[in-house]
Amino acid sequence: MNAPFFTPGPGPVQLDRDAIAEQVTALGARIAEDYGDEPLHLICVLNGAFVFMADLVRAIDRPVTMDFLSVSSYGSRTESSGEVRLVKDLDQSLKGKHVLLVEDIVDTGLTMQYLLGYLEGRGPLSVRVVALLSKPSRRVVEVPVHYLAFEIEDAYVYGYGLDIDHRYRNMPFVTSLRPGDTEP
Repeated sequence: MNAPFFTPGPGPVQLDRDAIAEQVTALGARIAEDYGDEPLHLICVLNGAFVFMADLVRAIDRPVTMDFLSVSSYGSRTESSGEVRLVKDLDQSLKGKHVLLVEDIVDTGLTMQYLLGYLEGRGPLSVRVVALLSKPSRRVVEVPVHYLAFEIEDAYVYGYGLDIDHRYRNMPFVTSLRPGDTEP
């Protein structure tokens, strides 16, 4: 049962705990099947994708390795600045590994474009993207999303790892604000 703090926002996007769990389980099974015995290395884009990544790795029934990186394009705003900055780099080499980049949301595509170029330059066997959410209506540049849980409309979303000014990441569902709102 949800505690009083965990109440959905007033906006149009509402993804409950069960819908998310079902999609993450399906993605994990598909990824395990697609990669077979290949060396699979997941890279979590911090901070937003950490909850998704934790559930996803448990849904992939095969050995994997993991690493984390962090970029910034939002700061404390609800709109991307369009400028991507690497905040935390990887700890492990990508050589000889198939890389699966785990992202919370693909919005304009600018961050993903930056990350794909950056990772491909590190010598992996391949780089693919798995995302919890995608907003194709906001794309500035087209980027591949190989595995996707949900395509959503243009709304500011939070919960299940996504935040508003570093808060609300611990909500077990994804919800959204109405256009023009800055707080739930």
